Amino acid sequence: MHPAAAGPAVEATGLTKSYGRTKALDGLDLTVERGTVTAVLGPNGAGKTTTVEACEGYRSPDAGRLRVLGLDPVADAAALRPRIGVMLQSGGIYPGVRAGEMLRHMAKLYAHPVDPDALSERLGLGPCGRTPYRRLSGGQQQRLALALAVVGRPELVFLDEPTAGLDPQARRAAWELVRELRADGVTVVLTTHFMDEAEELADAVAVIDTGRVIAHGSPAELCRGGAEAGLRFSGRPGLDLASLREVLPAGTEVTETAAGSYRVAGEAGPQLLADVTAWCARNGVMPDRITTRRHTLEDVFLDLTGKELRP
Repeated sequence: MHPAAAGPAVEATGLTKSYGRTKALDGLDLTVERGTVTAVLGPNGAGKTTTVEACEGYRSPDAGRLRVLGLDPVADAAALRPRIGVMLQSGGIYPGVRAGEMLRHMAKLYAHPVDPDALSERLGLGPCGRTPYRRLSGGQQQRLALALAVVGRPELVFLDEPTAGLDPQARRAAWELVRELRADGVTVVLTTHFMDEAEELADAVAVIDTGRVIAHGSPAELCRGGAEAGLRFSGRPGLDLASLREVLPAGTEVTETAAGSYRVAGEAGPQLLADVTAWCARNGVMPDRITTRRHTLEDVFLDLTGKELRP
């Protein structure tokens, strides 16, 4: 085991990076635990690309401390790069090389690679193995970039929009590959514009805006509560909401949003539903409709940044 294996896979403290007058990173702090999947979310220009490129060793922060697998990604690049996988975009792959040749060449650079032919078949690249990169479709290029990132069995892999442009079947195959990487103890850091992808795959989510991590936690932790969580029901107008509040947890917000339409803000779980329906039964209220709504990761993102996440 590597001597630093007990520490976090990524540990960033107070990172700053400016491009002229533009401050891309402004005191960013981020910790990625080993063997986990961390999704990095942020609007365009938030600093997420600079953060990931700094972790990969392609950008040097102006200030702060950054350790990846216990190493400095710039000063210790020669020791670090064989241990990490990076999802290259089109600029990192020679356009004339054939897909299969590129994958087999990359595999030979590592001591214990994944079988490149099996990986190619799994990601649906088999039929295009002899096709030059420039002639691959966008989805095929994306799948090849994903295969190149993981073929060396890295300890830590950075995936940049791993399922962008993929059809549903290929997207599910990519998800299963990420899950298997985690099961094998590989740490995965991925950027994505798909909220369902982050909720489905990530153990932790880091939301970056204006060069800082403004929220960090599991999807469940980030989605707990919130103004839109809870349930709604409809009944006769003017119900005695004070008596309803008395049977609900302290601080639960109950409002009549329109005549006969009611919103109960809280964790939309079985207990809240049971409390509201029991109150209705005791008070002779027959609700026309009861709906529950969980605070989603997209709700959290919009609440925190005020911006939509777009490719």
